[in-house]
Amino acid sequence: MQNTATPTHCPYCALQCGMNLTPAPDGTVEVGERADFPVNRGALCGKGRTAASVLARNVRLTSPLVRDEGGTLVPASWDEALEKIAAGLGRTRAEHGPDAVGVFGGGGLTNEKAYTLGKFARVVLGTSQIDYNGRFCMSSAAAAGIKAFGLDRGLPFPLEDIPKSGCVILVGSNLAETMPPSLRFFTELKENGGTLIVIDPRRTKTAEQADLHLAPRPGTDLALALGLLHLVIAEGRVDEEYVRDRTSGWEDARAAAMAHWPEYVERITGVSVPRLREVVRLFCEPESAMVLTARGPEQQSKGTDTVGAWINLCLATGRAGRPRSGYGCLTGQGNGQGGREHGQKADQLPGYRKLDDPAARAHVAEVWGVDPDSLPGPGRSAYELLDALGTDIRSLLLMASNPVVSAPRAAHIEERIRSLDFLAVCDVVLSETAELADVVLPVTQWAEETGTTTNLEGRVLLRRRAITPPEGIRSDLEVLHELAARLGAEKGFPTDPEEVFEELRRASAGGAADYSGITYRRLAEENGVFWPCPAEPAGADEDALGGGEAPAAHPGTPRLFLDRFATPDGRARFVPVSHRATAEEPDEEYPVLLTTGRVVAQYQSGAQTRRVAELNAAAPGPFVELHPRLAARLGASEGDPVAVVSRRGRAVAPARITHAIRPDTVFMPFHWAGEGRANTLTNPALDPTSRMPEFKTCAVRLETVER
Repeated sequence: MQNTATPTHCPYCALQCGMNLTPAPDGTVEVGERADFPVNRGALCGKGRTAASVLARNVRLTSPLVRDEGGTLVPASWDEALEKIAAGLGRTRAEHGPDAVGVFGGGGLTNEKAYTLGKFARVVLGTSQIDYNGRFCMSSAAAAGIKAFGLDRGLPFPLEDIPKSGCVILVGSNLAETMPPSLRFFTELKENGGTLIVIDPRRTKTAEQADLHLAPRPGTDLALALGLLHLVIAEGRVDEEYVRDRTSGWEDARAAAMAHWPEYVERITGVSVPRLREVVRLFCEPESAMVLTARGPEQQSKGTDTVGAWINLCLATGRAGRPRSGYGCLTGQGNGQGGREHGQKADQLPGYRKLDDPAARAHVAEVWGVDPDSLPGPGRSAYELLDALGTDIRSLLLMASNPVVSAPRAAHIEERIRSLDFLAVCDVVLSETAELADVVLPVTQWAEETGTTTNLEGRVLLRRRAITPPEGIRSDLEVLHELAARLGAEKGFPTDPEEVFEELRRASAGGAADYSGITYRRLAEENGVFWPCPAEPAGADEDALGGGEAPAAHPGTPRLFLDRFATPDGRARFVPVSHRATAEEPDEEYPVLLTTGRVVAQYQSGAQTRRVAELNAAAPGPFVELHPRLAARLGASEGDPVAVVSRRGRAVAPARITHAIRPDTVFMPFHWAGEGRANTLTNPALDPTSRMPEFKTCAVRLETVER
């Protein structure tokens, strides 16, 4: 075992913070600071500091498991487990057709694994039914970004630009708990004289740092953005020259905004007109400004339109495609960006190519050595795929996801998973979803394998292998290689991540997310490379991209849109939008709004963080956050068990009473299974464009529970 520090990156959120890993004499791994990485500059949150805890043998899976005749998961050999998976998937495909086999991936998979999983689904299985849990992350922002700018990348500028801006509006993000190391950029913004405006129905730790906090009613972010744009127009603050020279579609967007006068917006949102005017002043007076959105406005059945309204505000004020200004999305999952760029998403091929584009199909098919006509078309989105389990989809291969906890209407999705003919899961721990599988495969973790990820800035990074995995553990690439061979594809699925990345470079070449100028060698020498990064000179032949350095080193693109947008005419497009209600408004039976989110010590479905003692001590379980007035009406005291009931189910957790939330709203974190599972309650109503479920708001009632 090596005893020197290996520079690598955290396995959790999309910051992908830099860290050093050093094997200790007792077999454990020490996590150390890595001050040279500009995103976190050495700082780590509790999750990052304890990330090595999940590497321990007593925490993780160490052997394949198969379900015996008595219904119990028991240890098995790799050959037995792989044969069972190949037989289960092959049988379903033979009896019911390729689309009866589903594939569900995760935003934590490296680019190499996401790319290979998409290729495996479409080439080996021939199924269109593949999507991933990143659909639940930033799909609405992606859809809105493509409509407006012609391209989606979480942040079109580096995080280091934030402190240089004059004002930042942060919409629906509690980054002090979800991405703590990033808070320093906003602290520096204020130190430099800039203004931070936070929009959140709760007074979160992030909101406490703001110069101005607005607490709108959940689900009304669209009306709020339209009201602000109305005031920009009415007060003569539109950047007319910018709108004329760099945009199209302004008149229709202007007319839509003018229908949302301030008093009307105040009634919808609960935000007073003077507060709306103050936001407009703070946003428009500096030379530069930004709007950053996160899951709050995005996880709605109108999330694409909501983000589009915030983009329209940026465009009308000349705040996009200019230095220290712009719209950006704070991606949540570690590789949520790269995971969809290279093939896990139902409608996309590598390089952010569209699956229904004949030219895109031809390019990728040539790289893969298959007939373009053999590639399936677009499939179902994540929730629609999960909802079809046990009916149209009879078998499922699932990697790095835990939908039993993370999916909306989770009790229903659990039933759908239980109804499958066959389920195979690849994971590092026995998650709640893995517990339902017919076969579970233990796979390598972040510190035990090399691979690339793409963080929220569009910065492609190299995670380096620091330690050797325990005996009996295999990588996801090895799993897909073995399954492909057993299902008739003996070539085309290498196990070496660098070899996979070289193929990914060729597949992405010329696409929107062009990685062809990026190599492992460059990533090892630099602190990441921003895509798009094409190989140069333009038109370099395929052989030049087959390995080693690109013909010339393109510098990458830290800042997008400074000269033109990625639309055919180079102009950003206004998209007219209008306010509409959420899919489920409160009524007499369900009079309260529920919103969900995260806490600092846990991550996503909690499958890994709930196995870390230090994190569990900080956040031991779910809770229901409610205002004192609401608690008084209910007759609940601090710590009392409270039942939250929606049209989809019932969850019970202790009351946490605070003035930091609106009196008409309750909040639950979504990291836990069992009776406190928040996603038992959430609404799977889908955005018509992004197919994002409405996690962020649904109607509920509260009930007291006998001790």
